[in-house]
Amino acid sequence: MHKKILAVLIACLPVAAQAAELDGAQLSAWWGVPFMGLLLSIALGPLLAPAFWHDHFGKIAVAWSLAFLVPCALGFGVPTAAAGVVHAFLAEYFPFIILLTALFVVAGGICLRGHLRGTPAMNTGLLALGTVLASLMGTTGAAMLLIRPVINANEDRKHTVHIVVFFIFLVANAGGALTPLGDPPLFLGFLKGVDFSWTFKNIFGQTMFMWGTLLVIFYLLDNYYFHTKGEQLPPKPDPSTPGVRLHFEGKFNFVLLAVVVGLVLMSGFWKPGVSYDIYGTVVELQNLLRDGLLLVVILLSLWLTPKVAREGNDFTWGPILEVAKLFAGIFVTIAPVIAMLRAGELGAFGMVVRAVTGADGQPNNAMYFWATGVLSSFLDNAPTYLVFFNTASGDAAELMTKLAATLAAISCGAVFMGANSYIGNAPNLMVKAIAEERGIKMPSFFGYMAWACVVLLPLFAVMTLIFFR
Repeated sequence: MHKKILAVLIACLPVAAQAAELDGAQLSAWWGVPFMGLLLSIALGPLLAPAFWHDHFGKIAVAWSLAFLVPCALGFGVPTAAAGVVHAFLAEYFPFIILLTALFVVAGGICLRGHLRGTPAMNTGLLALGTVLASLMGTTGAAMLLIRPVINANEDRKHTVHIVVFFIFLVANAGGALTPLGDPPLFLGFLKGVDFSWTFKNIFGQTMFMWGTLLVIFYLLDNYYFHTKGEQLPPKPDPSTPGVRLHFEGKFNFVLLAVVVGLVLMSGFWKPGVSYDIYGTVVELQNLLRDGLLLVVILLSLWLTPKVAREGNDFTWGPILEVAKLFAGIFVTIAPVIAMLRAGELGAFGMVVRAVTGADGQPNNAMYFWATGVLSSFLDNAPTYLVFFNTASGDAAELMTKLAATLAAISCGAVFMGANSYIGNAPNLMVKAIAEERGIKMPSFFGYMAWACVVLLPLFAVMTLIFFR
């Protein structure tokens, strides 16, 4: 049924070229209800009706999308509603899901065989490795590469939920802070003119604070569970025993992983100046080429990866399908919320924009950090970053120099606070889905947020006092 509805919307596309964009200044806060409804469905559905949610979450995402699109078409015209769908999918959703799928498929084809013992030291080392890799290959790439080895290393442990939660905190979020490759909002800043090395030079201290404190907290907590809660691991096997030696299967995927990173960089550095207007949405040649070649990478990985490697990872399509369906609804319903934010003080959320500016007209860096972060916890952190990037100045040269502290606050809020909820960053939901497929009973939406409130919010408060006063 939802496929038929999508087909009807696509049939409306030829009239979208003349459509006007949503004017956030004309929208009331009520237009955010479908987005909030979808968020509450994601939070409460698995908790209150798990079987129904598992079977119908795609239809629920479509229903909330229509709850926005139908009133939009009636109030502003079918062309405006159709143009919104085109923009959401062509400019945002398709590049997003193609990149995620490429990383999911390629990393899912790399199987680490051998014996890893899930001791506190080993687990902390694996999380530290993933955290560093996240700035080199992106949070999604690092998370998909290491989540299965981490789960395998701890298959004999009784308490594993905290390991996956901290994996999300570190590898899926904080690890991506040092380069534009690490997290989408930083890459967006790079496309807007921020130097590639700027984040490494200017938020290195904040990043080391987050990495160091989270790794220490994790080690102490894992050590507590390991030694106090009666954890028992099998004896360390003889290294000469067959199957104990560590080795990789599907090693060709490391080459494909490098190709994915190269394609992302290419789309940022190469500017041929060629673009296409597709029903009112401008799509640049370098982005089309990147996405097309990423599809080729996906096919090559599926073709060349030994079947035994994916079987060793218990690879299934479930996690990426869940992300694809839910984020399709998120990208559609989030449109009016982003439009209202972009309207600045004229929009329904003008108080948010006013809150980040002091009485003297100067930016309040602490408020920029928290406003960007709180919104990035529930909205897509890339457009949220862009909203506050433009609110602060919009001029990359000025933001990198005179307003460097403000850009640092925006960058840290967008990257670090994506860990506050399962939907704050795409790999959060993917890691959760993989862990649940492997039999780990992950916290509910609100249960995970409770972990974030206890562990992360105090760190953000300390970071504010140290770096953003």
